[in-house]
Amino acid sequence: MRNPIIEYYGKILSGEEVVSRKIRKTYRKLVWDIEHPGEYFYSPKRAAHAIDFIQNYCKHSKGKFGGKRVILELWELALIAAIFGFIDINGNRKYREVLLIVAKKNGKSLLASAIGLYMQVADGEAGAEVYAVATKRDQAKIIWSEAKRMVKKSPVLLSKIRTLVSEMVCDFNDSVFKPLASDSDTLDGLNVHCALMDEIHQWKNGRALFNIIADGVTAREQPLIFMTSTAGFIRGDLYDDKYEYAKKVINGYFDDNGYKDENFLALVYELDDRKEWTDPNCWKKANPGLGTIKNLETLRKKVETAKANPQFVKNLLCKEFNIPETSEEAWLSWEEVNNTALFDINALKPRYCIGGVDLSSTTDLTAACIIFRIPGDDTIYCYIMFWIADDLVEKRVTEDKVPYDQWIDDGYVRTCPGNKVSYKMVADWFEEVQNELDVYIFKIGYDSWSAKYFVDDLTNRFGDSVPVPVIQGKKTLSSPMKNLGVNLASKLVNYNNNPVLKWCLANTAYDEDKNGNIQPCKTSKPTRRIDGTSALLDACVVYEDNNEEYMSMI
Repeated sequence: MRNPIIEYYGKILSGEEVVSRKIRKTYRKLVWDIEHPGEYFYSPKRAAHAIDFIQNYCKHSKGKFGGKRVILELWELALIAAIFGFIDINGNRKYREVLLIVAKKNGKSLLASAIGLYMQVADGEAGAEVYAVATKRDQAKIIWSEAKRMVKKSPVLLSKIRTLVSEMVCDFNDSVFKPLASDSDTLDGLNVHCALMDEIHQWKNGRALFNIIADGVTAREQPLIFMTSTAGFIRGDLYDDKYEYAKKVINGYFDDNGYKDENFLALVYELDDRKEWTDPNCWKKANPGLGTIKNLETLRKKVETAKANPQFVKNLLCKEFNIPETSEEAWLSWEEVNNTALFDINALKPRYCIGGVDLSSTTDLTAACIIFRIPGDDTIYCYIMFWIADDLVEKRVTEDKVPYDQWIDDGYVRTCPGNKVSYKMVADWFEEVQNELDVYIFKIGYDSWSAKYFVDDLTNRFGDSVPVPVIQGKKTLSSPMKNLGVNLASKLVNYNNNPVLKWCLANTAYDEDKNGNIQPCKTSKPTRRIDGTSALLDACVVYEDNNEEYMSMI
């Protein structure tokens, strides 16, 4: 029997299918799961059941394909197979929440409509409640109306489903399919089997609606929340939440310390780099249906227009290539950040190190690190520690969905009593490094705006030549940051696979001036901490400024 997941991944590996890094990694994981079954295994029969339903009974409602059966492309076949093919021993599906991010005009609404109809009448669920959900009723009706037109075009579906003014009902299994807007006061008590959430990038105050729907699926054995979207202009709402969560889950694949959610699947079609928008060979990364579902020449004309008129570039990047509209640029890719190399500091026996520190406000992490070199080795080794206020841990874990509790248990993060970090404990750690690890601290770089009493504490402990102020600006940080990025990508920075620092590095964005100078910046997402990056960068600034003297000492 044909396996579209394996077939699609094979074409990705061969280069026949050009996809984003996130899609490549996701399908690598799906193929691995097929080949290594555990609690969940791949059922070709279950995958084929959903595919056959869509291709046999769902029809296009308009355009040149109006009235013709839906024939899924390979990327769509692979997606449907992934959603419906992985099951447990009881036959219940693995994936309960699916996110599809794809540029506009790639057929995502049609796909969602077909999935909704399958979930209503063919999933074997008695009394299935299927909802097309959005914060505005007009948006909610887009998928539902498409599904309604599909039913009217299909004699088989029309014999099973009655299409009414504001709902579709099926008597043989007592199911219903409705559009649902976000009048959240009236939505309690839903018993949701499937929720189709379209264009979540447009949702304002969308978290409340999502939470109500998520609460509504708890009574079902194998519910499905299927979210579809392009990138958008509304920052800090549901789209950003789900995009960040998708990155966290995808980055956790094949990483023993990475975040895991086996019931969440994200298919993120996007450019890997903003600069790729002028390269036609990269366009398919965000547009898997380009040339078939989506018109290639239309996209080509839009790109040429944007080249001639820069004011169109941001909208083009956002809607046609899924680059979120923001002033912040991602600094490094996950592949550049990720380094699983380990070291034993006691075995390396470094004699001298350079420190870096980033002190927190009340809600932030605090980070402190040392970096060191050893003779005959080009590697820059990084040993780092983080702190968080004890009173904030539970809130950060539940609200931010960041595994601080696990990191604390594993020794990567230390807690401070109360609701803020004790800077004395940070200074204690540097003294611990020097006394217990027998590594002499040569210099410590710190933000020049750091608390004076902390700097005085370092001076009293280590001498007045050790604390070095680092001005936080492009003039100071640009060259060290660029060099650090190159060294990370080349795997010349060994940070002992520390998951917290890896997370901070992956979160880091940068701001660039007209002369190409850069500095790190926090994004609009407050849960995306970059404190580890800042501490490491401060150490690197001091390392570069004192390189000759430091290297003569080791």
